[in-house]
Amino acid sequence: MATASVAFKSREDHRKQLELEEARKAGLAPAEVDEDGKEINPHIPQYMSSAPWYLNAERPSLKHQRKWKSDPNYTKSWYDRGAKTFQADKFRKGACENCGAMTHNAKSCMERPRKTGAKWTNRNIAPDEKIETFELDYDGKRDRWNGYDAATYAQVIERYEARDEARRKFLKDQQLKQLEEKNNSQNKEGDSDEEDFEDALKVDEAKVDESKQMDFAKVEKRVRTTGGGSTGTVRNLRIREDTAKYLLNLDVNSAYYDPKTRSMREDPLPDMDPNEKFYVGDNQNRLSGQALEFKQLNIHAWEAFDKGHDIHMQAAPSQAELLYRNYKINKEKLKGQTKESIMEKYGNAAAEEELPRELLLGQSEREVEYDRAGRIVKGQEASLPRSKYEEDVFSNNHTSVWGSWWKDHQWGYKCCKQTVRNSYCTGSAGIEAAEAAADLMRANIARKEAAEETPDPVEEKRLATWGTEVPDDLVLDEKKLAEALKKENERRREEKDERKRKYNVKWNDEVTPEDMEAYRMKRIHHDDPMKDFL
Repeated sequence: MATASVAFKSREDHRKQLELEEARKAGLAPAEVDEDGKEINPHIPQYMSSAPWYLNAERPSLKHQRKWKSDPNYTKSWYDRGAKTFQADKFRKGACENCGAMTHNAKSCMERPRKTGAKWTNRNIAPDEKIETFELDYDGKRDRWNGYDAATYAQVIERYEARDEARRKFLKDQQLKQLEEKNNSQNKEGDSDEEDFEDALKVDEAKVDESKQMDFAKVEKRVRTTGGGSTGTVRNLRIREDTAKYLLNLDVNSAYYDPKTRSMREDPLPDMDPNEKFYVGDNQNRLSGQALEFKQLNIHAWEAFDKGHDIHMQAAPSQAELLYRNYKINKEKLKGQTKESIMEKYGNAAAEEELPRELLLGQSEREVEYDRAGRIVKGQEASLPRSKYEEDVFSNNHTSVWGSWWKDHQWGYKCCKQTVRNSYCTGSAGIEAAEAAADLMRANIARKEAAEETPDPVEEKRLATWGTEVPDDLVLDEKKLAEALKKENERRREEKDERKRKYNVKWNDEVTPEDMEAYRMKRIHHDDPMKDFL
C-alpha cells in the first residue's frame, strides 16, 4: 500500500484509533478536517484518504485525488438569449435584406420572409443580435445542462395547474347538469337539493384526490435476474412530492449528506424562512423534544455505572429513569441550600439597595443651560471622558508635550523647539540661541562658497578614440583630419562605382593617426540603427 509512512502505534493506540473511526462513521464524533479546512467523509477507505509516501503528507487529505490542472480559458457563462445590441432607424449597407439587422445575412435570417424586404421599404428594421463566443473544455462541451435556466420550468408548472383547474371546473359543471336533470324529474325542497349538490361535489373532489394519490403509489413489477430466476413486485415507498434530502440544496458547500446511512445532520437551507421549511436536518430531531431528555438519561446511567451503582439503561429502564428523577430533585435542593447559605453569610446587596434611576435608564433629571457659543451658563459642567494614560503631565520644566512641534522631519517641544527627547526646557533663550547658531552656519556656508576660486579654463584638444591602447598624449590635427576624411570619402565612392576602380593599386603603408580616426568615423557598425538609412 503506497501511503504515507505512519509512526509505530501500540495496541492501545490502535484500539483508540479504531474506536474514533467507528464514532465518526456513526456521527458521534466530528469528521476529520484536511489542510483546506474541509471535512473528510469518514466512510472513505484509508488507502484513498492517505496520500502516497512521495508527497510527504503529514495528515490524511483528498487533495491528491482532486483535479489539480484546470483550463483557465473555460467559462461557465452561456449565451444571452434574445439580447439586442443596437436598434437602427434606417437600412445600412451590408445588413440583412429581409429584416435589416447587421449580424446576419438574408440566407441565415430567422424572420418570416417579407414580401418586400427592409432594404427597399426601409421600415421595421430589426435590432442587431448579441453575438458571443465561448471556449469550453471537454466537460463543458458535453454538459447537457450548461446554460439551463431553472426559472423556465415555472411555465410548465403553470400549464399543469391550469389543466387541473380546468378539469375541476369541468367536473363541477357535469355534476351541476346531473343535479339539474335530477331536479327536473323529482320535485323536492330547495334545501335538500343544495345539500345533495354540496355532498356530491365533496365526493367528486375526494375521488379526484384519490386518483392522484393512486398514480403516485402504483405497484411496479421488476424481473430479478438472479440465479433462481424468480420474479417479484416492488412497491414505491416514497411519493414524488417527497423531495430527497440531497436535492434541497445543490450547493457543494451545503450540509453534508451521508449516502450510506441516508442522514443529513445539518440544515441544508439555513437562510430560509423557518415558517416555510419542513426539514431542518437530523440533528433537530436529536436535540429537541424527548430525544434530548433520553440522551441525558443515558449519560446519567453511564456515569452512575462508572461510579459503582448497579444500574443499566437497557436491562432496567424504569429503575434508571426513577434514579435520574431523584437525582434531579436532590440536585435542585442542594443548589437552593448553597444559594441560601451564601446569602445568609454575605447578604443580598441587590435586593437591599436600589440603584439610581440615571444608572438604570442611562439618563438624569439634571438641567443644564448653554449659551450660543456652547458654554455652560447654568448647571454642572459635563465631565469629559479621560483615557487610562496620564494627561497634561509636563516633565523637565516644559510647558508643552513631546510631539507638539515639527521641523525638518523631526518631532520636538513647542515651548523651546528642541528635538531631543527628555531634554531640559531652555525657554525663549534656547530658541534665540538656536536661531543665532543657524544664522552663523548660513553665513559660514556663503563665505566658503564665495572664497572658492573658479578653475582655469582647459584648452580642449581633440583626442583619438580608435583602438584600446591609445597613448594619453596623442592629439589629432584638425586640418589633417579634414583631409583624411575627404580621402576616405573618395575611396568609398570608388569602391561603390565599378567604373572608377583602378587596376594598378598602390599601397601606402604609412598610416597617420588622422587616417585611422577618419576610417573609424566613416566605418559602418553592424549594430548601428541608422546604417540602412545611410
